[in-house]
Amino acid sequence: MSAVFSANLAKQLLELTPKLIRLPLSKVPFSLKAKVLSQLLEQLLAPQAEDGELDFLADKWVAIRVEDLQLYFEVSFNGRWQVRELTDAQVTFSAKSAELLLVAAAKEDPDTLFFQRKLSIEGDTELGLEVKNLLLSIEFASLPAPIRLSVEKLADAIVRLQLEAKPTVILAKSPA
Repeated sequence: MSAVFSANLAKQLLELTPKLIRLPLSKVPFSLKAKVLSQLLEQLLAPQAEDGELDFLADKWVAIRVEDLQLYFEVSFNGRWQVRELTDAQVTFSAKSAELLLVAAAKEDPDTLFFQRKLSIEGDTELGLEVKNLLLSIEFASLPAPIRLSVEKLADAIVRLQLEAKPTVILAKSPA
């Protein structure tokens, strides 16, 4: 298979996969998405909740915009996770699903994505930094095995596709 064909296929997979997920996801009622998201956050951030590290989120709302999936929601923590549709968050994080997954798998640094304009943070800068630092403090290895393995496999696939999508340039050696 030629490098150009392989690169084009990888690019198409990176672009098409979120579109394929977006349609069925859009059919799921928000109340069900909110329930799943709050349970997932509860599981992922249980140690931080027990240590009081989530207290800074009391009465504050953080919006998450997964642009390519058209998945938009806000979260807050007041002793338990609350998830609602977008209304009036103090800070908003926006990115495509691949970038967010790579951050979750600790394969990409949020600061790098921010400076590459692949991650947008708007609103209350201080709250945004606290959220970012909270996310960076999560020990990926301590996540429940099914979640950790799923995120790892998806992130590895995305990294391989991203590398494949950038064909290498072969320079011909000039005759001497």
